[in-house]
Amino acid sequence: LGTPLPAEEAEEIGLIHHAVEEEDFDEAVRTLASKLAHMPTRGLGLTKKALHAAMTHDLHSQLKLELDLQFEAAETDDYAEGVQAFLEKRNPQFKGT
Repeated sequence: LGTPLPAEEAEEIGLIHHAVEEEDFDEAVRTLASKLAHMPTRGLGLTKKALHAAMTHDLHSQLKLELDLQFEAAETDDYAEGVQAFLEKRNPQFKGT
C-alpha cells in the first residue's frame, strides 16, 4: 500500500488499459481522441450513463437500466447507420443523432 506502481506493471495486471512512453503521449492522446470522435456519440453517452449507474445499482436495477438504454440506442440514426455500414462492409459515418 502506498508503493508507486510502474505504468507497465499497471498495464500488465489490468489496472490500466494502455501505457505509453512520455515522448509518445501526445500522439497517443490524438489517436484516441480521433477514434472517439468517429464513434457514435449518443451510444458513448449511454454507455457512460450505464457505467456511472453501476456504481450504485444492484444487479437487477442495472440490468433493467442497460436493457432500457439498449432500446434507446436502437432508436438512433447512428445505430441504423452502424448496422447499414456493417452490412455494406464500409466504415460508418456517425452524426450523433
